[in-house]
Amino acid sequence: MALAKPASRKIIHQRHIQCNGYLREDGLWDIEAHLTDDKGYTFPTLQRGKLQPGELVHELWLRLTMDNHLVIQDVEASMPVTPFEICPDVEPNFKQLVGLKIGKGWTKEAYQRIGGIKGCSHLLELLRPMATTAIQTIMPYLTFGEDGHFPLSDSILNSCHSFSDQEIVIARHWPDKYQGEIQIKMEGNDE
Repeated sequence: MALAKPASRKIIHQRHIQCNGYLREDGLWDIEAHLTDDKGYTFPTLQRGKLQPGELVHELWLRLTMDNHLVIQDVEASMPVTPFEICPDVEPNFKQLVGLKIGKGWTKEAYQRIGGIKGCSHLLELLRPMATTAIQTIMPYLTFGEDGHFPLSDSILNSCHSFSDQEIVIARHWPDKYQGEIQIKMEGNDE
């Protein structure tokens, strides 16, 4: 366990989110997310009666099919387990994401199209980790050169601490982008 040992406790709520990226035979990409929620105690619901510990409150799926440019070509939403029988009524609305490109401002546009009463807040929450999964799936696969060197894009440079133009990661792998003052010894350079 990466965290320190916790105080004695009991589980009350569990949410699992898994995102996967797939390359399809037709050259498109499927980015899938699966979300489940359950409680660690007997939980009363308004429509489904009492749920036992571990019984799912939600099981939701979302698939975004996109091209190499992160433009959404198709969407499928599935809500096999929900608190209310009418929740799945919004599944077809997620098709309104077709044509959006993952990038700056895309989640705002998605919320305008399918937010509030037009959608499901839990499925909408999946869009951010799905965007990250899409980028982590597609961009490295397409951009690693034959030499295995990853070209550093402007969108990655300064996107986090490790990719800061002031840090050692940039100095070692993209010295032309490095702006810091750290003097590092490069492999094969004994100076």
